[in-house]
Amino acid sequence: MFKDPDLMEDSNHCANPTLCELSEPTRRQWLTQALQWSALAWLPVSGCASLPGAGPGHPRLGFVGIAPSRADALAVPPGYSAQVLAAWGEPVGMALAMPAFREDASNSAADQALQLGMHHDGIQYFALDGSHHGLLVMNHEYTDDGLLHPGGMSPWTLEKVRKSQAAHGISVIEVRRHGQQWQMVRPSAYARRITANTPCTLRGPAAGHALLQTAADPQGHSVLGTLNNCACGKTPWGTYLSGEENFRFYFAGGARPNADQQRWGITPEAWFRWPEHDPRFDATLHPNEFHRFGWIVEVDPMDPGSVPVKRTALGRGAHEGAWVATTRTQRAVVYTGEDARFEYLYKFVSRDAIAPARSGLTLAQANHALLDHGTLYVARFGADGSGEWLALVHGQGPLTARHGFADQGEVLVKTRQASDLLGATKMDRPEWLAIDQDQHQVFCALTNNSARGQPGQPDVDAANPRRNNVMGQVIRWQEDGDFDSTRFEWNTLVLAGDPGGARAEARGKVRGDAFACPDGLMFDPRGVLWIQTDVGASDLNQGEFSRLGNNQMLACDPATGEVRRFLSGPVNCEVTGAALTPDGSTLFVNIQHPGEPPSERSDASDPQRFSRWPHGGRPRSATVAIRRDDGGTIGT
Repeated sequence: MFKDPDLMEDSNHCANPTLCELSEPTRRQWLTQALQWSALAWLPVSGCASLPGAGPGHPRLGFVGIAPSRADALAVPPGYSAQVLAAWGEPVGMALAMPAFREDASNSAADQALQLGMHHDGIQYFALDGSHHGLLVMNHEYTDDGLLHPGGMSPWTLEKVRKSQAAHGISVIEVRRHGQQWQMVRPSAYARRITANTPCTLRGPAAGHALLQTAADPQGHSVLGTLNNCACGKTPWGTYLSGEENFRFYFAGGARPNADQQRWGITPEAWFRWPEHDPRFDATLHPNEFHRFGWIVEVDPMDPGSVPVKRTALGRGAHEGAWVATTRTQRAVVYTGEDARFEYLYKFVSRDAIAPARSGLTLAQANHALLDHGTLYVARFGADGSGEWLALVHGQGPLTARHGFADQGEVLVKTRQASDLLGATKMDRPEWLAIDQDQHQVFCALTNNSARGQPGQPDVDAANPRRNNVMGQVIRWQEDGDFDSTRFEWNTLVLAGDPGGARAEARGKVRGDAFACPDGLMFDPRGVLWIQTDVGASDLNQGEFSRLGNNQMLACDPATGEVRRFLSGPVNCEVTGAALTPDGSTLFVNIQHPGEPPSERSDASDPQRFSRWPHGGRPRSATVAIRRDDGGTIGT
């Protein structure tokens, strides 16, 4: 979300080791060798051969890479076309009377509740009729209130708060392809908006806990809304998992936040200023409302009447997203991380196996409680290249009433504090993850950590060999046997950066097209790892980023280590969210906040200062559909 270092969360002040510290002294030689190996050799990971172009003699990266770009346009390789499909403000198709987007931002809060939200992020495709007809489910991470309202935030009113809340959350839209072109289906029986005021249900061990009870919900089972929805996952039983990331920005903690609130980075005033007109976001008045966000939210897109569920068994955090693997015994394993400096990586292993659909129940309905029972773990990376998953279970080790955890519900509400006590390893802003199901490998983008090596912060070592690490890296680990194992082996896959840069710490080790700040990750069915970037508007095309161009999407062949640039976005956007149709012929990508100013909030008097993408007027986040002109498989 925010790239300004002053706004980034850095609230983990416990003494747990970081990846840097783990290399001293015995790990340094192993990691130095691992980094050299990862940059020059890269072990292959197998991908499914279910799509054409993956067999022997067929290069995985069959497209012509594009050059870095600074243009206010979206660029794709020769032989490909990109279509703007679904921009902020488009009616989602929920009713025959659908409000059109107004270029002057004069749509009301009621209008916005029927339109696509702002700042598209994670996205998934759910087939209705194969690869030409399906549902797109997407997150809307946050709002730029300088762009969303006439006059921006001056004056700041309840109506503007409600419109901002309506522009958050999740959208479900129906789409159909006619020839090479995709269209939104409107009206649609599936279309829906889930906003910051949509009723959601709390399930799992923390549901009903005293820490989740409020005056409006004394039972602690129902929450209004979801917000700051960032990355997403798709479950084997056909549901959508959305991460609630930087929820702290919506709450005002007052002059004296308590110790729990401080550990979660709450500030005296809210960046989004909702508490000024919506008191439930004033943590001095309703402290438990703060505990009701930061969960993984599960949505059944095929059932528009279903209630979104916040799955407390997966733990609370500033979750980037959630990604699901399956064990050989068909148990679900959900990986999550927190996009904050020096926070942690987690996985949840379900108690039960995924149930088949049965009479009268869809697959999603048959597994409606699957994620409510199981074990949550946090990762600790060992000095010898091994790692272990530490169980976050009440009564085990220090997770007892003596240390402030009365029961499992409190462990899950205070997941960070529990992880602190277990001695989990501090990580450098874990963003998206991607799973190689066949090889039992998991990849994670650590987007950057400018605090590395700064006064009072951990210094460099072989695992994180750069002070002021503004470029980021991708790490990977392999589970020992199966995804439910409590042991793993890990190393660094690639260090991002500009090999021609003046500062050694920013050069990185990339074979092919240089990039910075890896964020989104996706494996396609052929085994290609797709990488999306998110360099902040205050850094793009300046200083150490001056030769890298706008944010982009690249393809990596894990068998050779080659990285090739596939897409470049418009000015100051983030490239995020990727989903393929089952046949691999269409790639959906989200372009977030084109024209974002360095201040990260637009000047309402000049909303088009930096960008007019995509339609020549007010800049709008949008979903684009990318196809090969011959209809073939993306990337071949």
